[in-house]
Amino acid sequence: MPDYSLLARQIEALAEDCPEEVALMANVSALLWETLPDLNWAGFYRVRGDELLLGPFQGKVACVRIARGRGVCGTAWETDATQLVPDVHAFPGHIACDSASRSEIVVPLHGGSGGVKAVLDIDSPLPARFSDEDRAGLEDAARALARCIVWA
Repeated sequence: MPDYSLLARQIEALAEDCPEEVALMANVSALLWETLPDLNWAGFYRVRGDELLLGPFQGKVACVRIARGRGVCGTAWETDATQLVPDVHAFPGHIACDSASRSEIVVPLHGGSGGVKAVLDIDSPLPARFSDEDRAGLEDAARALARCIVWA
């Protein structure tokens, strides 16, 4: 099990060097990619108007735009709730950006003015890769990140 308290502290340390949104998300996606085992995608989608727009990530080519309420990411944005999906093929409306993905966790990030500003999206080729401990740890990491970002 990853040390999520260490991960949150590492995110805060990265922010000391550069709290700008895109740069920090780029470093955090790389940190997650290196820290968490069994991933095939780790990154962000940023809220831009009425859609999510692809942000910094590690992994294969990804979907560029996602509508509110569509797929796992759009659902996390619309409901403002973490989505822990053990089998993406069983998720209604799942968007298959990478056919190798089997499980996914998506965590909303909130900005200073409230509301969802982005989502953290992590995919795995393993079914049921993410646990409730991962959910809690990634939610803490997302809160640490959101506190550090100077939102555009």
